[in-house]
Amino acid sequence: MLTPDRHFLVAETDGGGLAGFIVGEIRAFEFGQPAAGWVFAIQIDPRRRLKGVGTALFEALAERFRAAGVRRVRTLVDRRDHLILSFFRAQGMVAGPSLQLDKELP
Repeated sequence: MLTPDRHFLVAETDGGGLAGFIVGEIRAFEFGQPAAGWVFAIQIDPRRRLKGVGTALFEALAERFRAAGVRRVRTLVDRRDHLILSFFRAQGMVAGPSLQLDKELP
């Protein structure tokens, strides 16, 4: 089934191997917030990190969001995951207007 608001982008090595991927979707369900592009997952081969692969994937996904009329990109990250926090901050992302609330169920 073709879903134009969902994106799975892959970066290949020169030899056709997997260098990395990013997964995102456009959605609007957060308590009246306008539609936003969401990054669900990004993974880069550790040997290819700091070589622009992640940035290229992020920019390609952001361009697809822009082409669909979306003006904001969001994601959720674990505040203890300094690697991914650093990556998203390097892409210009900052804390957004929403606050995640959480409760552990017994």
